[in-house]
Amino acid sequence: MQGKDPAEVIREALANALVFYYPFAGRLREGPNGKLIMDCTGEGVMFIKADADVTLEQFGNALHPPFPCFDELLYDVPDSEQMLNCPLLLIQVTRLKCGSFIFAIRFNHVICDGIGLKQFMSTISEMARGATSCFISPIWERHLLDAGDPPRVIFYHHEYDEVEPTAISWPLDNLVQRSFFFGPIEVSTLRSLLPLHLCHCTTKFELLTACLWRCRTIALNLNPNEKVRMLCTGNLRSKFNPSLPLGYYGNVIVFPAAITTVRNLLHNPLGYTVELVKQAKASMTKEYAKSVAALMVLRAKQLNFTKIVGSFVVSDLTKIGFEDIDFGWGKAVFAGAAKAVGVISFFVSTKSTKGEVGTSVPICLPAPAMERFEKELDMLKGHLLGF
Repeated sequence: MQGKDPAEVIREALANALVFYYPFAGRLREGPNGKLIMDCTGEGVMFIKADADVTLEQFGNALHPPFPCFDELLYDVPDSEQMLNCPLLLIQVTRLKCGSFIFAIRFNHVICDGIGLKQFMSTISEMARGATSCFISPIWERHLLDAGDPPRVIFYHHEYDEVEPTAISWPLDNLVQRSFFFGPIEVSTLRSLLPLHLCHCTTKFELLTACLWRCRTIALNLNPNEKVRMLCTGNLRSKFNPSLPLGYYGNVIVFPAAITTVRNLLHNPLGYTVELVKQAKASMTKEYAKSVAALMVLRAKQLNFTKIVGSFVVSDLTKIGFEDIDFGWGKAVFAGAAKAVGVISFFVSTKSTKGEVGTSVPICLPAPAMERFEKELDMLKGHLLGF
């Protein structure tokens, strides 16, 4: 690919990929009772070609969220963030003066989940390298996950609780972003805090989520009687029998919630929090997904995540495989979320300044709470943490 313009190569590959993934070029409309409808209009997606007078080296040797200069690397096109009647994709390719480039993307989550997005991006990368067809053919078939008839809600979905008005709302100003790195040493240190019966059966995701949820709750100084929630994303593709067709790129995720009071979370040992996370993960079944679909039908536009301070949403991106995408210039040195989004944090595969492979988690908190969060996490680990 030497001598070729990556922005032009990717733009052309994107256009070719959209022939197969044509819904991405359409628009979401609102139908009866608030139902969302995909209108395959072929209006296209947004693509930005940019240049930056910096080198990759100037971003540092340990890339991690929050990514520096993010607002310049993914321009927020005015009036483009609405759910309805707007482009579903925004892609910006920024060429650096050293010859490297940055590929940034924003997408409407209604049309696909992270695995679906990776499938689409892989097709773009394959076509950038010369392919003329999809290695995996895209499958739309959204009816496969429809609610039953009649729709039946058989679980209590705390993730969509209509929270009492006395709960603290998420502040819009004075927010701080910081990323926290967990390598093998940090994970081992935290695992040593668990009781024996949990030491070997707790995943890294469960362990880190429990620690972060606990530290975050302490940092926020909430009323001891207030209920707090942890929502974790779960991919249900393996739960279906018969399996969903290979190439299905719609949302196959749920966000089950663990719920407890501030007092219970803080006055119990870490093992208590880990058990709550495990219980939330265990609820991720095909039946749970059908129940969510039924709730969507019955509550329609009234269905929203609770975005109060006491809610913490965690999404693990480390197993999706964004880092394997190659547009023809080699694999990315960083591939993942650029920052936390309000109450939502992401697990991202990164390296430390020493080259150690691990997981970075960006956290967004009000400035005073961030100071308390860092101190609490340092105490939990027994040593200073950071880059």
